[in-house]
Amino acid sequence: MLDSSSVNLALYQIAESLNITLSQVQWVVIAYMLVLTVFLPFFGKLGDILPKNKLYGYGFLIFALGALLNSTSSNLYTLLTYRCIEALGASVMMANGPSTIATLFKGEQRGKALGINGCLVAVGGLLGPAIGGLLINAFGWRTVFLPGVPIALIASIASFKLLPSYKTQKFDFKFDYKGFIYFTIGLFALLLAISQGHQWGWKSLQIISLGIITLIFGALFYLRDRKINYPLINFDMFKIKTFTFGNIAVMMAYMCMFTNAILLPFYLQEILKFNAFITGLLILPYAIASSTIAPFAGGYSGKHGSHILTKIGPCIYILALLIFITFNKTTPIWLIITASFLMGVGNGLFQSPSNNAIITSVPKDELGVASGILALSRNLGNILGVAITITLFDHFKTHLLSNGIIYETAFLSAFHKTMYFGICFGTICLICASIAYNKQLK
Repeated sequence: MLDSSSVNLALYQIAESLNITLSQVQWVVIAYMLVLTVFLPFFGKLGDILPKNKLYGYGFLIFALGALLNSTSSNLYTLLTYRCIEALGASVMMANGPSTIATLFKGEQRGKALGINGCLVAVGGLLGPAIGGLLINAFGWRTVFLPGVPIALIASIASFKLLPSYKTQKFDFKFDYKGFIYFTIGLFALLLAISQGHQWGWKSLQIISLGIITLIFGALFYLRDRKINYPLINFDMFKIKTFTFGNIAVMMAYMCMFTNAILLPFYLQEILKFNAFITGLLILPYAIASSTIAPFAGGYSGKHGSHILTKIGPCIYILALLIFITFNKTTPIWLIITASFLMGVGNGLFQSPSNNAIITSVPKDELGVASGILALSRNLGNILGVAITITLFDHFKTHLLSNGIIYETAFLSAFHKTMYFGICFGTICLICASIAYNKQLK
């Protein structure tokens, strides 16, 4: 998280240094997210086959290698190659983090551990822009990749020494390589279409072609995995109500949150005319609230179950978005801080209990792939939230401007209309959470 949020801040400097356009430099983020997301179920499955300490440790080493190589990049192509290497390591860690925690802890302790994990995710995202900004200003954009190197090396050593060599399946387990190829092509096409739909045009030949590829290879993957006895993804897991509706709820939660996360910085800088530093401070309450509440919410869900907090969280999302809808040119700072804080509270209350219930709902020998699918749901929610929010906001704003509405009025109207879609995502999250989590789940 520290690395990702730092890189986002450095994109402008990277474009200038490598003499490329801003549309080209976007691929530094897009390529990373595509590779990371596509390989999540694959590395989750490996987590059920290989010793967890070795897999997790090597994930950190791959990440460290990619981060170090990034700092040596002399052109866009080498940077993209090294970012993909880094993404492979990140995918190993993201796919196996929750399952490793679930293996080590039970009950209330598992909930607390997942909560602490969520807390550190928020802290990493919080510190990234601050540390990245200092490094860029003092030493240049290449240095934003370097903090991850010693951290990953230390974590790798700790993984080998401290984590158990626990594995749930034998080494003679057959791996579905053909299914993996189908899955990778289909998911890659889907993610590329989602991430580039706004820029290429949703009705363009590229997007339509990617949609066809997604359907063909998605169908091939499903038909193959249903008929073999060693599937990459055991579709019987989706018969578990908690697992299926829980993952949908998580995806919708991220779509809901990113409706606000994408547009709020633009509102603060374009309408209220705050500089980047003040904008960062006004967004800070979200991270503070989320990182503070997550461990306590995780511990509570481990002891009492997830059914209460996973309903309260989406309700607070919706309340926060209703406040954002009231924003205008004269909105006081205290109300902005309150709304950001409430969004963080909702996230802290929802994510840890939801993750705990989803991971706990599957058989022990499916923990790895379940963890990978959970991470996939989060990333899909992230990517879909960004794509849908940008598309809707740009559509509303362009339509109003074409009718002669002044820019500030058009911006605020588009901002408010898009927030209503965020409320819809939050409502779907609440409905799915109500179906997924019941009083018996702990």
